[in-house]
Amino acid sequence: MSSTSNMHSNAITNNSQSPFVKLKSINFGDCSWTKGFWAEKVKSAGDKMLPYMGDLLCGDIGHGLNNFKIAAGEKEGEHKGFYWHDGDFYKFMEAKMYIYGLTKNESLLKELDEYIAVIGRAQEEDGYIHTHVQITDGVDRFENRKYHEMYNFGHLFISASVHFRITGQRNFLDIAVKMANLLHAYFMPDTKHYQRFGFNQTQIMGLVELYRTTSDKKYLKLAEKFINRRGTFEIKHDSTTIGYPIGDMVQERTPLRESEEAVGHAVLALYYYAGAADVYAETGEKALIDALDKLWENVTGKKMYVTGAVGQAHYGASTSLDMIEEGFIDAYMMPNMTAYNETCANLCNAMFSSRMMSIHAESRYADIIELVLYNSGLSGIGIDGEDYFYSNPLRMVNNSRNYDSHADVTESPVRQPYLECFCCPPNLVRTICKSSGWAYNLSENGVAVVLFGANNLDTTMLDGSILKLSQDTEYPWKGLVKITVDACKKSEFDIKVRIPKWAVGSTMEVNGEAVNVDVIPGTFANINRIWKAGDTIVLYMPMEVTLIEGHNRIEEVRNQVAVKRGPIVYCIETPDLPKGTSILDVYLNGNTPLEVLHKPEFLGGVTTVNVELLLRKDKNGDMYQTVTKPNFEPFKTQLVPYFAWSNRGQAEMTVFIPVIWDI
Repeated sequence: MSSTSNMHSNAITNNSQSPFVKLKSINFGDCSWTKGFWAEKVKSAGDKMLPYMGDLLCGDIGHGLNNFKIAAGEKEGEHKGFYWHDGDFYKFMEAKMYIYGLTKNESLLKELDEYIAVIGRAQEEDGYIHTHVQITDGVDRFENRKYHEMYNFGHLFISASVHFRITGQRNFLDIAVKMANLLHAYFMPDTKHYQRFGFNQTQIMGLVELYRTTSDKKYLKLAEKFINRRGTFEIKHDSTTIGYPIGDMVQERTPLRESEEAVGHAVLALYYYAGAADVYAETGEKALIDALDKLWENVTGKKMYVTGAVGQAHYGASTSLDMIEEGFIDAYMMPNMTAYNETCANLCNAMFSSRMMSIHAESRYADIIELVLYNSGLSGIGIDGEDYFYSNPLRMVNNSRNYDSHADVTESPVRQPYLECFCCPPNLVRTICKSSGWAYNLSENGVAVVLFGANNLDTTMLDGSILKLSQDTEYPWKGLVKITVDACKKSEFDIKVRIPKWAVGSTMEVNGEAVNVDVIPGTFANINRIWKAGDTIVLYMPMEVTLIEGHNRIEEVRNQVAVKRGPIVYCIETPDLPKGTSILDVYLNGNTPLEVLHKPEFLGGVTTVNVELLLRKDKNGDMYQTVTKPNFEPFKTQLVPYFAWSNRGQAEMTVFIPVIWDI
């Protein structure tokens, strides 16, 4: 396999040579969306999202490119944006690379070359590049981990690796290699000052990708070193940690191999776990995967919202009573209105699951990827592509919180045209741009269909043989998926089709006849046969609307339900209620028919769910009040996809709704 899998070295996550990965990534560009949901989102990313973001980051609002110009001595001024702003600019560049990879638009390549030239001129002679440290007087490199140097380096390494794979050019990769070599010189030795620095663990993923790109094993060794050091030092402030929470906040209280609970800042944690999964993919260390299995189960089974979102609280405490921000709190503690659910954290949940799916070749991990993509990821950007949510609560109530107190606007009742903390917007846009690269994976003798959407796949299997598939579907609005084999080898091979966990009652046919394989929700249905051009697979997934309730220990949603259809979670929004109605006075009639209606011109084209709600009329503003039989008025209206809320002006919204059954 090793000789031919080199043909897949241009993937987003290049695991073509990773010995402990069962499902290999396809080269980016081998799959492209042709029409429908994701094709429209990717087109919007190229036409609207990225140009708007470029105006921000290359101008005086976002100031990202200006920071590099100042560091290069080409512009006067001070650093603007948070310490990690360089990394956000690298993510923006990465998103452009994916659009270039799909379109071959030479103007995008020219823009990228211009950015890279400025970054190269800003880089110091020994390889160091971090504009905040370089520009700001009185700040030294690796002085304090709060400056997020590792975060910036990690995204530099990832972005530069992707750039090399898609363009074949070394200009960005050479900058990354120079920085990585300096990082190795500082951090590979066991120097006490540097032992606790690797807290924002993006550099682990970045170093592994750099290893995969250059074949220089020292980068893999350094990535492993960062994992080995976590949790091995006394948890107390020293000169390198002042100004930022310690302990569980940055996953340094417990060594990763002993960890069973996701703790601390959700983005830091999930980047850490994703990086550790990358290391396992290369080393096969059992202790690593055993810990990662437990952590994935803890995240998705005890600390994840119905939308795939994670990171329940803006501020709180871990189970060890360490202060945490933007992260995980106790299991089953799932507030709705104060849910933080940073867009980056939700996307990282998908990134971690993508790696675990590749390692284990199990469909359940892809269910999480899909859940995030259609819900808590996509909710982070408006349908016009020009405003953003940083946090993604499951309930929004007007005047319930003093949002003006959050100076960086990480929590807001409406999407914002710019976030000073700009990590989420480019993270989401690059995810949209690279989504086709997640649609398929390659198994030892076959292909796995991971994401549904109208697309064309033109790739080679791991044995070097040609494989062309086309997918025709109106997913996620309809559950019919047709996969056509357009070209393939003459000997038998596998086509593994994901059956989502929610898709109970699914059926599958090949060339119009039922297949003799298990079609079990939450697994891959594996069809092994001699295929030929023109063969078709038709998967039918019933798209009934379902009501979802939470675990008994989730107090915040007792006697409430969420509405879900296929992969889409729905919500009720005040534009669809009588004027003046509070979202807190809305109940769902549990016996109402749940009817669907597709509206091509509404909110960018969505399917709504028509329901009868019960509006309560007898509540006052007292903290507690005497109650007899409540007074309800029926009201027929629509629910909209959660990702599409807040596109009709400031509104109240809730995902979970109290339910009243006629029994």
